[in-house]
Amino acid sequence: MSSRGSTPPRRRRPRRTAALATGVLLGALSLTAVPQTASAAAKLDNPYVGAKPYVNPDWSAKAAAEPGGSAVADQPTFVWLDRIAAINGTSEARGLKAHLDAAKAQGANLVQLVIYDLPGRDCAALASNGELGADELGRYESEYIDPIATVLADPAYASLRIVNLIEPDSLPNLVTNAGGTAGSTPECATMKANGNYEKGVGYALHKLGALPNTYNYIDAGHHGWLGWDTNLVPSAQEFKKAATTSGATVDDVTGFIVNTANYSPTKEPYVKITDTVNGTTVRQSKWIDWNQYDDETTYAQGLRSALVSQGFASGIGMLIDTSRNGWGGSARPTGPGPATSVDAYVDGGRIDRRIHAGNWCNQSGAGLGERPATAPDTGIDAYVWAKPPGESDGASKAVDNDEGKSFDRMCDPTYTGNARNGNNPTGALPDSPLAGHWFPAQFRQLLANAYPPVGSSGGGGGDTQAPTAPTGVTVSATTADSVSLTWHAATDNTGVTGYDVYRGGTKVGSATGTSYTDTGLSASTTYTYTIKAKDAAGNVSAASTAVSATTKTSGGGGGSTGLKAQYKNNDSAATDNQIRPGLQLVNSGSGAVDLSKVTVRYWFTGDAANAGYQTWCDYAQVGCSTVKTTVTALPAARTGADHTLDVTFTSGSLAPGANTGDLQLRLAKADWSAFDETDDYSRGTGTSYADALKVTVYVSGTLVWGTEP
Repeated sequence: MSSRGSTPPRRRRPRRTAALATGVLLGALSLTAVPQTASAAAKLDNPYVGAKPYVNPDWSAKAAAEPGGSAVADQPTFVWLDRIAAINGTSEARGLKAHLDAAKAQGANLVQLVIYDLPGRDCAALASNGELGADELGRYESEYIDPIATVLADPAYASLRIVNLIEPDSLPNLVTNAGGTAGSTPECATMKANGNYEKGVGYALHKLGALPNTYNYIDAGHHGWLGWDTNLVPSAQEFKKAATTSGATVDDVTGFIVNTANYSPTKEPYVKITDTVNGTTVRQSKWIDWNQYDDETTYAQGLRSALVSQGFASGIGMLIDTSRNGWGGSARPTGPGPATSVDAYVDGGRIDRRIHAGNWCNQSGAGLGERPATAPDTGIDAYVWAKPPGESDGASKAVDNDEGKSFDRMCDPTYTGNARNGNNPTGALPDSPLAGHWFPAQFRQLLANAYPPVGSSGGGGGDTQAPTAPTGVTVSATTADSVSLTWHAATDNTGVTGYDVYRGGTKVGSATGTSYTDTGLSASTTYTYTIKAKDAAGNVSAASTAVSATTKTSGGGGGSTGLKAQYKNNDSAATDNQIRPGLQLVNSGSGAVDLSKVTVRYWFTGDAANAGYQTWCDYAQVGCSTVKTTVTALPAARTGADHTLDVTFTSGSLAPGANTGDLQLRLAKADWSAFDETDDYSRGTGTSYADALKVTVYVSGTLVWGTEP
């Protein structure tokens, strides 16, 4: 099994403004989709939508045998093909065909595989060294990739969607550990010089991507490895190079996965990269160390934009491995740290409780993270459990083996560290077995520290009460290829953790709030929806009352199909003298949108008669020169609004699957008197982009998204 590649050392750099840093990463973003071949176009945009993922019986049995483990033993995990012998199976685990047969027997239609046996594998992490030498590319192709492709091409498995996670750690190591840094290794320099990582990845993408039912996701490290501005764009360039090597093209890439087998949080709720403490940015803290990101969601979304700018398809999706990044338990912070210094603020508020973000082996205090979920956030295809919880990252001491795995001192709890983790203690658990072998103590810790919590993790007397069924399910908006739903929150004895959305009885997505937009639909078609609530123990409610929605007719007038607005609050103060909405447009439809025909409208109350207004575009990924902002007074006041901030564009085209990126806007009264935003119609409290039905969108004057007050 894989360990997680260690992070390179960081040197502090001069402070940069957020707008400048974002421009460095995303300034070249193209809003034009990359043309796809006919075979690629026939594949699903997101293979997880409507899927029933396979539960690996080998892992499930081990999990269920642990105290309380049955509560999560039914979760889908990836199958790791980490050596040639794994294809046909070993005495400890079934082979690939047996897994595919078991998936069909389960009634599953999606199987998740890790393709992981490159020559010179894991050149910077000894615990997961592989069986093939640095120059054995031919064996990798003929004895590993070709046999896998042959099995997957069997017509018996044509009904299965096959998700391939392509070679964890390999390409990121070429970016950071192949020369020029204190953490570089001769082995990584060799792999960069001979090109066999790139050739191998390209061959795997090309060979597996040619199959009609396969979906390739390339490993892309994690924010604590590649999130710095000096690493992100070079990483995107390296991924593009590998994806156009050995016959591969960008059309062979469905997406990328972040945090594979690592512990970085999906979201840091109490520390945002834009926070300041007494005028000092938190990026200056020792923990963040000038990184552009401090969690995996923002990293995945930022990397996604950088990838599009390198020529990957604008609709490319991201996966996040949430198997071990929950960080629950008694040590989990419940709010921000003290504002006495940036270090105190960050260290007191971060849920990632590792000693250093470069620590990757069997981390003490870790917990299970978010359960696998479909389309949980903007640009994210799914949360997945790529690293099966309970499988070791590496042995805590040298162990003789025939798997090619060496002893890495980052798995030794007594080791005081190296350049890649700032010479800090490793934080590793003691008495761990070889990478990929079952580690009961780790599984029990992950279960106990799960976040969201696992209600039955105590091994008896767990929560068995299901939430109430959601009520008030309403169709809030439709376009030619999307339906937006809202509903009233369900109740539960311990707390509702989320909702599953079903279209015609098939699960199509999940939400943590009480709204969801189903996209990629057919025009002029009626769909039926139900919602189910779930709690942390895995209890699921009865289905809500069904509602039906008919999508609008397609075509005509400006390509408004699938256009929607997303919003975040850039100013938590509701009674100061400025309003600072963050907005972005998303084209989830199938046709390009002419931005010059689009108006986005944010509804607010002015709180004063005859107050003039001034507006600013502080930052726009598409360029503030193309964005126009004006304030319009309504003829008659409405609930929560007597004015609107109208946002228009002088030019540009928004391709299918693309978004405008961040628009940081601001308005104030001419006399700089205070607002009271508490009752403003469009205002929300969320600090991350989410679909916003109270921000309306118009194409050529016709409402295509949202609900007016």
